[in-house]
Amino acid sequence: MARVTAIESPVLARVRELVQPIASDLGLDLWDVEQRGGILRISLDTPAGSERGVTLDELTLASRLMGRELDHHDPVPGSYTLEVTSPGVERTLRTPAHFQREIGKVVAIRLADVGHDERRITGTLIAADDTTATVAVDGPEGTVERAVAYDQIDRAKTVFEWGPAPKPGSGSRKKEKS
Repeated sequence: MARVTAIESPVLARVRELVQPIASDLGLDLWDVEQRGGILRISLDTPAGSERGVTLDELTLASRLMGRELDHHDPVPGSYTLEVTSPGVERTLRTPAHFQREIGKVVAIRLADVGHDERRITGTLIAADDTTATVAVDGPEGTVERAVAYDQIDRAKTVFEWGPAPKPGSGSRKKEKS
């Protein structure tokens, strides 16, 4: 996984430039563009604050339109497989914009400094700017705010919190009348 960064290769910047208008036309946000080996992955999301997620039909249409655009302009050298996806409920945070959009959510951060005492930080993301993310971390002495520079982050993602498990025997079955 690449460190958090706002720097993008010229190839990925060109891909972003070509697919951004398509995402916008479909009413979607371009979450990320990344290339690993022979896979070019484009992640799309619904606009911030939306109650719904990206549908399979939207991803299928986006894949067809983006594939056609990329074939026409051929910005990626060599062969590759195009993958158009959603970022998922536990989404990777790689750019300052990712962190800024996810304020208020629980995040898990792994620091790049292997020797650091607290290499892993989990808490609520309370602020993010162009250089740092601030996380509220619960500890034995209460909640502490921890500012982390993006260049110190090795990996970061949102953490999906499942609701409480249903109580045993409290299923949705109705009792039959005798």
